Amino acid sequence: MIFKGVRDGKPYPDHGLSMRDWSKIPPRQVRLDEIVTTTKVLELDRLLSEDSTFYGDLFPHAVLWHGVIYLEDGVHHAVRSALRNRAVLHARLFDYDALNGTQV
Repeated sequence: MIFKGVRDGKPYPDHGLSMRDWSKIPPRQVRLDEIVTTTKVLELDRLLSEDSTFYGDLFPHAVLWHGVIYLEDGVHHAVRSALRNRAVLHARLFDYDALNGTQV
């Protein structure tokens, strides 16, 4: 199994982060087997595209909610990493748990 889980949709409330807000969060390593994706759809053309980040962030966006890391944006990055036999992904991680004081 590449990911910890795959779901359709986000279980956490809207955080309201803008692209500028995300850019202020430093990337960190996240293990692929600790990630739950928030989309079931994988578009093959985006997966194979060399410039898939041309208009977006270089790092995927993930949210820590109730002790689980949800990959909000960047499933194509994660799958590419897995196809290259990498166990980790560099992602920007928004820690909802620390914000709400509910660290697990």
